[in-house]
Amino acid sequence: MSSHTHTEPQAEAQTTAEPGRAAQIKEMSRKHVFTSWSAQGGLDQLPLAGGEGAYFWDFEGNRYLDLTSQLVNVNIGYQHPKLVAAIQQAAGEMATIAPTFDSQSRADAARMVSERAPEGMSKVFFTNSGAEAVENAIRLARLHTGRHKMLAAYRSYHGATHGAISLTGEGRRLGSEPGLPGVVHFWGPYLYRSAFHATTEQEESERALEHLRQTVQFEGPDRIAAIILESVVGSNGILVPPPGYLEGVRALCDEHGIMLIADEVMAGFARAGQWFAIQNWDVKPDLITFAKGVNSGYVPLGGVVLSDEISATFDERPYPGGLTYSGHPLACASAVASMQIMEEEGILEHVRELDRTVFGPGLRALAQHEVVGDVRGLGAFWALELVADKQTREPLDAKRMADIGRACKAEGVWPLTMANRVHVVPPCVITENDARRAIDVLGRALDSAL
Repeated sequence: MSSHTHTEPQAEAQTTAEPGRAAQIKEMSRKHVFTSWSAQGGLDQLPLAGGEGAYFWDFEGNRYLDLTSQLVNVNIGYQHPKLVAAIQQAAGEMATIAPTFDSQSRADAARMVSERAPEGMSKVFFTNSGAEAVENAIRLARLHTGRHKMLAAYRSYHGATHGAISLTGEGRRLGSEPGLPGVVHFWGPYLYRSAFHATTEQEESERALEHLRQTVQFEGPDRIAAIILESVVGSNGILVPPPGYLEGVRALCDEHGIMLIADEVMAGFARAGQWFAIQNWDVKPDLITFAKGVNSGYVPLGGVVLSDEISATFDERPYPGGLTYSGHPLACASAVASMQIMEEEGILEHVRELDRTVFGPGLRALAQHEVVGDVRGLGAFWALELVADKQTREPLDAKRMADIGRACKAEGVWPLTMANRVHVVPPCVITENDARRAIDVLGRALDSAL
């Protein structure tokens, strides 16, 4: 790992305090910014002054070890100098190029993404976000198969645009209904709260697959264009699929000519220790959606990786979709630099080592705590599910979850709390020492929930 991954910010950045500026930003934001997923009247967000590596800091001079990666996307860390330089260089050469012209950075980014995908996936359609990637994956699957229906899991989040939020199974979709026609939801595997009364991973896998098979049969296999799955479920609990599940879904799709879409928006690009999380299993999807970690969000970018079979559908037939900023040169230049940095600095290997030596053993040791019901994850992608009672598995209440969050922040660690879970999803460049400190702080914070 390079020196950049030793995530101490510069001294002057740590000590600079501008509280008046923070108040000004907050006031202006409340007056003029309409913020996503929020009731606008009660917002009280922290203005950020800067960041480096796995840390960010505010205008009061408080520095936090980040366990959120913002929206689980700053995989390469804050302000990586080589990534910033690549964007600056691209802006100096030609700041924007339409998709109707070819560009060096777009060609390089597409080649590099496809080379890191499973074999036989040679082309990439670029978007501005993960949600747009999902929208285009829906369209590609429907046009390729000539079918209409899309199957997605209840415990899933695929984005907030119309089609993506319709595929989303969790409650955030409800405010946007009625949604896209033809979407059918099913239950995926989740052993800790099994919908199938399973007691082992094998039972959960087999029963979840049988449930999916029955869903396919009742919906008409010849009407289903695709099944979309997060390779590792992200926002809904870091649910790692049990052995055999993804392989079983692939076999079911093959049996009926159904496309398999792997949503890798959150799980890809080192987060799960691979370029794409699905490479932890011997499964090749037909389409892969990506965004977030491909360039750590330095410039908006997402995309779809197409199987050669699907891309061939459009060799003579125009694809009826496009975006003004598809393959934007600044975004693609940042993706090229990001993938080069990940290789030069051994970030994927670093994540796998952290998994083996720090996150795996350290977080599983917290399972002994009175409020920890379940610990699960892989790579730099973990969750603790917190409960009021280990026997009944009653979720921990919002007040005690907030207490845990405050206790972490008081020790300079910024946690990601969702429902009754703490997600541990730091920048993938976090050092071993910082990762151990984060687990120690989290362990002490759990005491505040007793």
